[in-house]
Amino acid sequence: MATLLRKIGLIRLHDRDTEDPKHHQGSLKGSKGNQKNNANKHCQTANETNILSTPEIKARKLDQHGKEKAPVKDKQQGKDAKEKQQTGGGGSKATSASSIPSLAPHRQHCTQVRTRRLMKELQEIRRLGDNFITVELVEDNLFDWNVKLHQVDKDSALWQDMKETSTEYILLNVSFPDNFPFSPPFMRVLTPRLENGYVLDGGAICMELLTPRGWSSAYTVEAVMRQFAASLVKGQGRICRKAGKSKKAFSRKEAEATFKSLVKTHEKYGWVSPPVSDG
Repeated sequence: MATLLRKIGLIRLHDRDTEDPKHHQGSLKGSKGNQKNNANKHCQTANETNILSTPEIKARKLDQHGKEKAPVKDKQQGKDAKEKQQTGGGGSKATSASSIPSLAPHRQHCTQVRTRRLMKELQEIRRLGDNFITVELVEDNLFDWNVKLHQVDKDSALWQDMKETSTEYILLNVSFPDNFPFSPPFMRVLTPRLENGYVLDGGAICMELLTPRGWSSAYTVEAVMRQFAASLVKGQGRICRKAGKSKKAFSRKEAEATFKSLVKTHEKYGWVSPPVSDG
């Protein structure tokens, strides 16, 4: 038995001794290499994870990520700005545009009312048989009239002055505002130069019915001119014959300033010109 055990031990020793040492070393190297590679790989991954997890790299990554997304964001902001310009920026334009149509029909309506009224009055004046007044449009403007007053009271001093100076008519300018007949026209004397008769500087006429407070849309141009003729006579109007002064023409600017002033005065102290019923 002991002999048998000894033989088995010798066989094992022989096999171990006869084994190729290179093969053994290669296997050892291979195993060590594998272990080393595995260790290197593990170290690299560990290093990478450690490096990537540092704040600097995170900041770099975020910076690069932001740079990549920045153009997209800028483009989006550009689009938003354009949309705001088209919608928000044009909001005031849209608002003003929406407010314009609300004003335009009103203005158009006023113009139509004024035009129809003045056309009607022109026809009625031309049909007058007594040659009391005649009308000429200033540069074919329907809203700006030159009115010739051919007749006043024939028993008045003014009528006598007209005969003596060969004055065929008293010329007046009548301009109609946009909201006529709901507002009064502006009326002033052009020629001849008159004194008294409620005719003031610049040819302004002191009559309550020519003010917003005394005006009525029912008044016609013919009715206003008849009232003016009555006021001239009652106020003892005369044609100015003074040398130099009679040739000085009335001006619109002066007439407008005088009319505004007299309206303020009369609104404060009352009106003393002939009432409407006198006409």
